[in-house]
Amino acid sequence: MKKILFILLVVGLCSFCWYLFLKPYDYLASFKVKTYPGVVNQSIKKWSSAIGNSKILESKDVNSIIQEIEIKSIRYRYDWDIQPITDSTSSVKVYVTDLNNSIENRLQILFSDSVFEDEVRNRLLHFNDNLKDHLANFKVVVIGQEKLESSYVVYLPVKTTQLKKAKGMMGVYPYLDNLMASSGIKSNGFPFIEVTYWNQTNDSIHYNFCYPIIKNENLPINKDVKYKKFEGGNVIKASYNGNYITSDRAWYKLLDYSAKEHIEVVSKPVEIFYSNPNFGGEALEWKAEVFLPLR
Repeated sequence: MKKILFILLVVGLCSFCWYLFLKPYDYLASFKVKTYPGVVNQSIKKWSSAIGNSKILESKDVNSIIQEIEIKSIRYRYDWDIQPITDSTSSVKVYVTDLNNSIENRLQILFSDSVFEDEVRNRLLHFNDNLKDHLANFKVVVIGQEKLESSYVVYLPVKTTQLKKAKGMMGVYPYLDNLMASSGIKSNGFPFIEVTYWNQTNDSIHYNFCYPIIKNENLPINKDVKYKKFEGGNVIKASYNGNYITSDRAWYKLLDYSAKEHIEVVSKPVEIFYSNPNFGGEALEWKAEVFLPLR
């Protein structure tokens, strides 16, 4: 009997020491969301930028983010793990550590609800509310495989990030529009972007903002703009409705779809824009078509 009690005591002490000193986090929050991991990933990054005193330390892939938040000189680390459950739902786990008062918080959590737990819950509820608002303001539907036609285009190259994609477009659109109007260049379709580089670790992108035009021998020579044939080709397609700032949500939907259907694609999206945001209107009425080229 004494031996059993001794073993239980040792196991209890070891467990307590692990909990207090070796456990890799202070608090774990888990919840489900009605969207796919790419949307959650980008929403965390946007939320981090919006709340202030927060930065993304690492994002190895779409399923994981390490975030640091500083409040009143106390630093908190949030390790996000995002896993798909179905095509339209995900499981989110957030491992939270107080980098200044970890042991104190772990002791308080053992015996009662702590201020630390309440703050974490409230912060994550705030994120979840922001995510729900975002989900209500865009729509993505995968159409399937088709052929994207080639076209001759005038274009400007842009280097930016996913969060600033639309800002880059707004910077070059008036320039190209004015050039075409003043030079008599005839439009031959809707403007689009052709992504030539996408780093899914740091979200940096390079793209060409393109305007399909009618090719002729008298196109103006300009040191800023370029001309070329956009080749088109076989693609998978999705329709997108919503603000063009977040049209990259369709990129992730197409990646998920291609993985599920065992379709090999190239991660260089193309987006065709059918609405002019300068005319205003409800963002959900803005339309784009988004494509991923087949490998």
